[in-house]
Amino acid sequence: MFMKLIDDLINATKGNESPTRDIRIGLNWAGVWGKYYGLSKTYSNPSMLCRGIKDSEKLTEKTTLELAEYSKSWNLIEASIGVAAINSMIEHRGKRGVNALDFIVKEGKNKKVVVVGKFPRLDEVRAVAKELCILELEPSLVDPEAGVLPSTAAEHKIPKSDILAISGSTMVNKSLEHLLELGRNAYTIVFGPTTPMSDVLFDYGADMLAGMDVLKPVEMMNRISRGGGMLLPQDCNGEIQFVAMEK
Repeated sequence: MFMKLIDDLINATKGNESPTRDIRIGLNWAGVWGKYYGLSKTYSNPSMLCRGIKDSEKLTEKTTLELAEYSKSWNLIEASIGVAAINSMIEHRGKRGVNALDFIVKEGKNKKVVVVGKFPRLDEVRAVAKELCILELEPSLVDPEAGVLPSTAAEHKIPKSDILAISGSTMVNKSLEHLLELGRNAYTIVFGPTTPMSDVLFDYGADMLAGMDVLKPVEMMNRISRGGGMLLPQDCNGEIQFVAMEK
């Protein structure tokens, strides 16, 4: 069962294996350009960067399927490359222009909402929800008085939620599979640029997938190299587009 979700995603996408056209690893994002374009959040831990990246000088010589195996690494920089490679083998389907946060604000009225990861506009969710709990991995962002709890509160808060919204970046740190299991009684959304837009996640309990399709790969590669932060379509000159699909 170890990393079964990752294995299932790789098996489901390997038919779209291709040579790797380009890779970028930035402070905030990793991008892999193969048959399609895949993004992943990077965890810029200096200690991990010091360990280096396996075969770093030969990454563009590998296929996207070979790079996808990096998603199993506990070096989270390598894992970011691997998740981006998985995403580069997935053709984005679904409704265009759908922002998952709009959906959460609309459907979260008088509901218990749990969000894994700190996102913009959560004050709008708090204003309508019966209860909003934000689970955050980064200790410096934890603020219990503001409803921001450490990720270790997941076991207590998620099973009681009506709506669960999980950052796709949890694929990188290997927590997504367990979070989906905890949220089996909630309406569960996996969202953000790292989200694999694959039906495999529906098999694991997701009800909605809301990711981003990269429309201009060259421009996105340059943005990553410049250390680009929050990726929002209105700020990215037509480089990306929200896309969402339901089970």
